[in-house]
Amino acid sequence: MEFAWFKGHGTENDFVLLPDHDGTVHGDLDAGFVAALCDRRRGIGADGVMRVIRSAAAGIDSPAEWFMDYRNADGSLSQMCGNGVRVFARHLLRHGLVEGPEFGVATRDGLKVLRVDGDQIAVDMGAWTTGTHTKVGADGRAWEALEVHTGNPHAVAFVDDVADAGSLLQQPTFDEGVYPEGVNIEFVQRVADRHVAMRVHERGSGETRSCGTGACATAIATARADGATDATYRVDVPGGTLHITVSPDRTVLTGPAVIVAGGTMEWFA
Repeated sequence: MEFAWFKGHGTENDFVLLPDHDGTVHGDLDAGFVAALCDRRRGIGADGVMRVIRSAAAGIDSPAEWFMDYRNADGSLSQMCGNGVRVFARHLLRHGLVEGPEFGVATRDGLKVLRVDGDQIAVDMGAWTTGTHTKVGADGRAWEALEVHTGNPHAVAFVDDVADAGSLLQQPTFDEGVYPEGVNIEFVQRVADRHVAMRVHERGSGETRSCGTGACATAIATARADGATDATYRVDVPGGTLHITVSPDRTVLTGPAVIVAGGTMEWFA
């Protein structure tokens, strides 16, 4: 099978983009194929795959023409990806598929409106909710974590130092009763006023260099701890810096997104 591909990243959270505008190239995106593409030794290598498809072709009822069909690195479906949707938007702009600076993209978490300002792209991530306090564990230690939902489920734990989480190559422990479908886990260190550092283990992908919905969950949990509303937080991740504005009914995520390579390939696996 020969197909076109592109590679991009947002704060080093990287993705393979597969143009399939009318849904005639990749079918339902086999999970094994996605996992092989994302393998950093046997494939292109990425934290996830985004199929670029028209909403109508994907059977999505949306005012946005384009649907971000996102899959985790293991091939499983994901409701939303904050870094991914910015990379997706950069691809649409690069190829003249949308007119900027503001436009919408359909996702499994609904319509997302993006605004482009130079190398920065802001995305309205929509509503968020918090839930119970749970426990998470990593490297033989345990911490209290706050349940936060930002399109994906998150457990946000504050630590003295993000290095305390040790190696996140293995799945950290979490309360499966609260998160029966898995969870993204953020380990958060306070740096300064409205400034934190974060590491994340993403369900279906493992530790990644950044997570957009996780950065939003981190800002929400920090704002809640601070008793703050309508506040903007700087979130440093291993791959760069994101800024999240938290208000009572939504979050806005701002950060860079770049396309780094592209071409066609013949898949033999």
